[in-house]
Amino acid sequence: MSLSFARNNRWVRVGVIGLALLSLAGCTRGMSDLRDWVAKEKARKGAPIQPLPVIRTFETFEYTDQGDRDPFSPSSAELQPAASAAASTGPRPDQDRAKQPLEMFALDSLKMVGTVGAGKNIEVLIKDPQGVIHRVHTNEYMGQNYGHITAISDDHVDLVELISNGNGGWMERPASIALGEK
Repeated sequence: MSLSFARNNRWVRVGVIGLALLSLAGCTRGMSDLRDWVAKEKARKGAPIQPLPVIRTFETFEYTDQGDRDPFSPSSAELQPAASAAASTGPRPDQDRAKQPLEMFALDSLKMVGTVGAGKNIEVLIKDPQGVIHRVHTNEYMGQNYGHITAISDDHVDLVELISNGNGGWMERPASIALGEK
């Protein structure tokens, strides 16, 4: 049995080698068909290129109202002394006082987290965006619009902010911060 197995094994080896030689012989045909195809593709004419669009010249427009007021300069109503007088008599931010720590944050980024004390000695606990909790009293400031604290209660803080009215003056705007869930 071992002799026949060795003979069969030899025929298997010869068969595998023969198949390998035949497959290699099929690859030796060359690249002539590839070269023919490339030559045919190069010889074909491509689609015509569309001509560039004609560039139209635009008509120029001459601004004839040169004597009129410049639209980017202040109007005569804005230049009148009454407007500046009204701006100077309204509320103004106190520029002489030092800024307090909570004035560098926007009012909507501050959160009320609680109160300490009662009556006139009540203090409010305000958490800034960086997570620091500040004790704040009445008549102190917070927010970027000169927010002046007018009243403190157990569930909210009342402020009055000063915002620009657009004419060089200031106007008061009430605001409040309620006790948050956090």
